[in-house]
Amino acid sequence: MSVPTTTTPASRVAPLEMSPEAFRAAGHALVDQIAEFLTSIPSRPVSPNESPAEVRAALGGGALPANGADPKQLLDEAAKLLTGHSLLNGHPRFYGYITSSAAPLGALGDLLAAAVNPNCGSFALAPMATEIERQTVRWISELIGYPTDGDGILVSGGNMANFVCFLAGRRARAPWNVRDEGLASPSAKRLRVYASTETHTWVQKACDLFGLGTSAMRWIPTDAELRMDADALARTMAEDRANGDVPLIVVGTAGTVSTGAIDPLPRIAELCREHGAWFHVDGAYGALAALLPEASADLKALSLADSVAVDPHKWLYTPLEAGCALVRSRDALTDAYSWHPPYYHFNEMDGEQPVNFYERGPQNSRGFRALKVWLGLRQVGRDGYRRLLADDLALSQLLYERVAAHPRLEAFTQGLSITTFRYVPDGLKPGTPAADEYLNALNTELLTRIQASGRAYPSNAVVRGAFLIRTCIVNFRTTRADIEALPGLVVELGDALDREMRPATLGRA
Repeated sequence: MSVPTTTTPASRVAPLEMSPEAFRAAGHALVDQIAEFLTSIPSRPVSPNESPAEVRAALGGGALPANGADPKQLLDEAAKLLTGHSLLNGHPRFYGYITSSAAPLGALGDLLAAAVNPNCGSFALAPMATEIERQTVRWISELIGYPTDGDGILVSGGNMANFVCFLAGRRARAPWNVRDEGLASPSAKRLRVYASTETHTWVQKACDLFGLGTSAMRWIPTDAELRMDADALARTMAEDRANGDVPLIVVGTAGTVSTGAIDPLPRIAELCREHGAWFHVDGAYGALAALLPEASADLKALSLADSVAVDPHKWLYTPLEAGCALVRSRDALTDAYSWHPPYYHFNEMDGEQPVNFYERGPQNSRGFRALKVWLGLRQVGRDGYRRLLADDLALSQLLYERVAAHPRLEAFTQGLSITTFRYVPDGLKPGTPAADEYLNALNTELLTRIQASGRAYPSNAVVRGAFLIRTCIVNFRTTRADIEALPGLVVELGDALDREMRPATLGRA
């Protein structure tokens, strides 16, 4: 390829550069805007309730401009767009999904990490960042009572943390060399993966992406509390072995997405030892509750797992993205991921082989996710996180009590910091096909209207065929007053909606 001849000035000034004065002016102005935004969050609507067309109109169209613009002006414009047209998961009345309010210190940590811009693929490229990540992984292990002499890595979130552990388990428990021979080895047998019907959909993605196929899944039913039925798991694993299949991985969940249920982890650990299967715990949401003194024996038994996925951007209140994969065996990740291409030249230093995170996961180039987690852990400490999580649990339990006491609300489940319930209008008794069908339709539309109101933002769960309103509190800004206000809002909007929707065949209140 020919390179055009140019005249290079003696002093190069790239259009991306900013002078120290310009950087300070733009940065100080942005920090002021962010501080005002954080202060104003409780008074704003939780959601702007705008259509894609409305958001596009606010953004503006047109082609990429030929010439650039002033950085301070661009940051001011971007701040107004984002703060005015975003769902505010930092709002005290955001209860949807399992996305926490993000710690302000984490935002500043992201700024610092981006400014230094270490590539956390290897120690040589990111010496301090590598050691901060190692310490962060160790501290997360300590928090949940997991062995600290194993290994781990920070990744983007729960899906990726579970994927990293899944591949480590496939490598460790497949009875042939999967890395060399793949799944088409002459000695290959059918590999089986076990999970309850309440398990997050990442497990289907993993079977699909990593060559097992979704037909490798063995879905285990749940008990009355929506926990994996361990007796059904035992029967299924025994049947598969008798048929010549290999029980490869069992996924237990510490905090299911819909209801916060915790699987019987001690019994699952026993069955995995009996059948030689890899025991993985999806603790993306609930694992951190193991640090509470009142945590159940089932939850504390996640320490028995071969691997655990944890999401700091859930219950450590870290800004997105931040997930963590932990493994018991120090060699499990490098056995699954390590390659040494000739274009990498990373030597021992003073007789020690540094940790290179590219050998412990699928990424080579990696951003510095650990800094915001590390800063939060140091700002709050173990006891501080215990108080924060205990507050979230208490608020969720309070909501369950308030819902159960209301004549037009029906409480369903309460697990960890998740409460589920539905609105049942006066004069309607659940239990007939017509009434149950109407209640599902009514609560589906009711959820839409609650979210559109901007006054609160729950999500939904479906439990035994019933469409429910679901609240998950992983929010250090939520107060008792916020919880006390929710039942009234639900009933207010539900009553109005019932007057619009109820068919004459079901009578009128």
